[in-house]
Amino acid sequence: MATTRVLLLGGHGKVSLLLTNLLVKEEGWHISSVIRNPSQRDEILELGKGQKGNVDVVIESLEDVRSAEQAKQVLNKTNPDYVVFSAGAGGKGGPSRTYAIDRDAAKHYIKAAVETPSITKFMIVSYIASRRNRAPWWTDEDWESAEHVNREILPDYYKAKVEADEYLAALAKKRNEKDPQFQAINLRPGSLSDDPATGKVLMGKTPSRGKVRRGDVAAVAAALLKRNDASRWIDLLEGDTDIGTAVENVIKNKVDCIEGEDLDRIYSLAD
Repeated sequence: MATTRVLLLGGHGKVSLLLTNLLVKEEGWHISSVIRNPSQRDEILELGKGQKGNVDVVIESLEDVRSAEQAKQVLNKTNPDYVVFSAGAGGKGGPSRTYAIDRDAAKHYIKAAVETPSITKFMIVSYIASRRNRAPWWTDEDWESAEHVNREILPDYYKAKVEADEYLAALAKKRNEKDPQFQAINLRPGSLSDDPATGKVLMGKTPSRGKVRRGDVAAVAAALLKRNDASRWIDLLEGDTDIGTAVENVIKNKVDCIEGEDLDRIYSLAD
């Protein structure tokens, strides 16, 4: 059986490094890690040494991606089965850099990947409050907190992320009309912490506020990538349920946190 190949955009991020380690060590997959800074290459390559899988590094600046055609060149070079977009400006470089990476590069890679038949999954790592409407399960306090973050604290990050999230949903819906097997997974964690992973989470219809450990985010991402029925928006916080059980419950109960959004408007973005 051919080795599963993953293109990981934003490969030096903390969640990405943890995810790379999991996928090469436990799954034996091949990771093509896209980074901007060549000085980070050795650290990433080290993750593949002596493991079942392997790692290679692609030096590309997401900030400079101007079109889906440009993104397609990287896809052609790496030939992935799955694409994971876990990149972000991280608040550095001002609004222009945030839009260039979190919105524009994400959308270019989404378009290029969705239009490539051999790519069967696209995962984007977003954040829990990236939505335009109040989630039906949120309390008043949840909604007020999300609005405060999105309108007053991180307005440019919010605008960039929500556009990318909606674009993936729209293009995936269009591809699914001809290819129902394609998976678009939107993983939406709360505030990230570096505390040791617990292997326990709260997934699905969660509050809008709270923390989650990066190691647990990576473990959930790996668990979702291994499935062929995980296409949906999935909110994620710290919790008390084992990750395997939490993932199974979300899938079994058909929980999709896109619920409450204007789906007609979102899906029209693919027209």
